[in-house]
Amino acid sequence: MSCEQATAQALRESGHRLTPQRLMILSVIRHSDVHVTASEIYDQVKISYPFMDVSTVYRTLGVLKQMRLVSETDMGGGEYRYEWITQVRHHHLICRGCNKVVLLDHKYWENIGTDIMADYGFQPDIDHIALFGVCHECLDHEEGE
Repeated sequence: MSCEQATAQALRESGHRLTPQRLMILSVIRHSDVHVTASEIYDQVKISYPFMDVSTVYRTLGVLKQMRLVSETDMGGGEYRYEWITQVRHHHLICRGCNKVVLLDHKYWENIGTDIMADYGFQPDIDHIALFGVCHECLDHEEGE
């Protein structure tokens, strides 16, 4: 079964209709090489479905987030970014000085969820996290001034 078929089946099993618009939204997210915003998704989908409303994108993203198929992350810039959740999870370090983005391996977060559950009885969703700070190049530049 292809990933698209598996996603379609998951949507149907959860009681959601599989419309052409939803399929197009899913396709944009799944096949994007970058994290996309809702407005970027809408811009791509409206090429094929010019009468679709942007609220359809937001409703579909809400369903996909609830099903934990898509992650929503604030990576700065004023809009949330969306990414298809894969087996290989990753996170980001974002420099406030130069806006450089560095991938952060999930291994740094593996025990945090277990520890939080043990200490607080709370199961966090650690699917995609962006940490803001200052990269070593910007730190070196600041120290040199």
